[in-house]
Amino acid sequence: MKEVLADVERWRREGKAVAVARVVGVEGSGPRLPGATMVVSDAGEVAGSVSGGCVEGAVVTEALAVLAEGRPKLCTFGYSDDEAFAVGLTCGGTVRVFVEPLDW
Repeated sequence: MKEVLADVERWRREGKAVAVARVVGVEGSGPRLPGATMVVSDAGEVAGSVSGGCVEGAVVTEALAVLAEGRPKLCTFGYSDDEAFAVGLTCGGTVRVFVEPLDW
């Protein structure tokens, strides 16, 4: 979380809404451990990472939806190892990401 604080503070000063996405669980292999954090502004700006690339785009989409709806959401992303390899990912497994609007 510390690596995204400067971006969050800048976005707050600019009056932007921000969603926080945090890895809360990993089953099987996964690129990031619980606690990995990404923040997304309502302008689509992104800081941090929850997956190292394999589901980042989907998390940004979910974060923007959470900002629009104003309600948190638990998202699950997963691939078997065989499915992951077939689409060029380095890991399978399931990652659970909790996305919530940041309350200033």
